[in-house]
Amino acid sequence: MSSSPKQALIFQGGWDGHQPVQCAELFAGKLAERGFKVEVADRLEVLEDAERLKALDLIIPLWTCGQLSADQENNLVNAVISGVGIAGFHGGMCDAFRGSINYQWMTGGQFLSHPDNIKDYTIRIVNHDDPITQGIPDFKVKSEQYYMLVDPRNEVLAVTTHQSVSAPWTNGVEMPFVWKKVHGAGRVFYSASGHQRSEFDDFPEQLELTLRGMCWASR
Repeated sequence: MSSSPKQALIFQGGWDGHQPVQCAELFAGKLAERGFKVEVADRLEVLEDAERLKALDLIIPLWTCGQLSADQENNLVNAVISGVGIAGFHGGMCDAFRGSINYQWMTGGQFLSHPDNIKDYTIRIVNHDDPITQGIPDFKVKSEQYYMLVDPRNEVLAVTTHQSVSAPWTNGVEMPFVWKKVHGAGRVFYSASGHQRSEFDDFPEQLELTLRGMCWASR
């Protein structure tokens, strides 16, 4: 007897520059190929049904900036604490709700800046034995290079070294860029890559790493 598919929710919106609609479409399709049943919502009101959230296996926020109500934040965080996985990338997860401290505590990081904007840099794998990164070599990308505040509890999987003209005081800083952690009973995965939809076509290592992270985070 076949098992029922895992249930995933992607909620997308916020700043259009990160192409939330296009990214949601991409990952809904890719996760379906990996056995998930995926719902895509374009309103934060989807976070107001606490019991429905707790019945999910995976939640993916794709919502740069924006503002959560107290109930929406509590329902989302409590779902993860109860065992639901959460996974995401770039501003869609870690520049999502700047006023929501408990949300930030859960995700493990908050965006501060991307000196020099779009540029070439390398993502360096620091844990080659983890199932999320196994077999994926260091790879170059052309994107924003996030400078972030990060949780010291994060299990860092990949880093990037900052070099910039506009913020030379950050040169040489090794910044956590891909991590996983647990929050309560829930698994958390984040990758700072993924400024726009086309990056996942241009950099297949980035796509595979992100998908593996989502699958790992799932309940």
